[in-house]
Amino acid sequence: MLKKNAMTVMMVAVMGTSLFAGTFSAPKSASAASNMVPNYEVKLLLNPSAVLGSDFKLTSSVKTAFGMPDTVTKMNVQFLDTNAEDIYNNGWSPRIRKTEGESDFELSYKKRYAITGNDINGALTLANTQGFNSGDSNYEAQIEWGYQNKTLSITRTKSGSKSGYSGMDLPNQADSRSLLINNAPDKFNNWVSSGWGTSKISSSRIYGPVLAKRSIGTWSGQQLYIEVWPILNAAGTGTEYIVEASFKTDSQSTASSKHDELITYLQSKGWFLAQDSLKTQLIMDRY
Repeated sequence: MLKKNAMTVMMVAVMGTSLFAGTFSAPKSASAASNMVPNYEVKLLLNPSAVLGSDFKLTSSVKTAFGMPDTVTKMNVQFLDTNAEDIYNNGWSPRIRKTEGESDFELSYKKRYAITGNDINGALTLANTQGFNSGDSNYEAQIEWGYQNKTLSITRTKSGSKSGYSGMDLPNQADSRSLLINNAPDKFNNWVSSGWGTSKISSSRIYGPVLAKRSIGTWSGQQLYIEVWPILNAAGTGTEYIVEASFKTDSQSTASSKHDELITYLQSKGWFLAQDSLKTQLIMDRY
């Protein structure tokens, strides 16, 4: 298994606009559609040593605080990219996910834009110039709102199936390539040049898989998720646990106020980890 250079710290800052923007540029006419309207997902990190027991599951005090049952939902996730990470370096992440209880694989093609200086509209406008606007209902725009960093993600999600797999199994490399090539949306496929996306996938390998577990509860009127991600550590010798609490809202003002409220609450419990992290980047760096 090919390893990237070991990282010396767990957390990674969201990468710069130049990386996420890619090289594609679509001309914008006078009658161009307006910017996409995003929803918001607040994502905050929890200190694994404070919220996980010796079995690496959430402690009873955490589950009680958010009204979470003992049952969890498993999610098995992997990404595809070339060894040189050509796709990721152009701001895209093609992902295959299998969620417990669902029969099909979820295929997603996510484009990310860094948000600098809290200029959400600037990122949406840049995305608009590159073909993502309110006229395309197939893509979902979301502001991923971390501790200090924000990222605009624009995602096209599809479902796919392959025979020969059961339970939480993910497809092998050949079948993963086939699924992502056959379902590739035009914006991804033609990002740099015609057929670029599928050409890159045809020579890609798997990054992962990572089997995460999700618990669902409530907090301050919001449905709250806590996910535990066991990710290969920076040295490649063991497992590092990333624990993330999140909630979604359509309102920017709600995201802002509840973001700060949740930080305060987590700090009062001694559970908060005051850092930003991008799980996708960790997986790309370590697998």
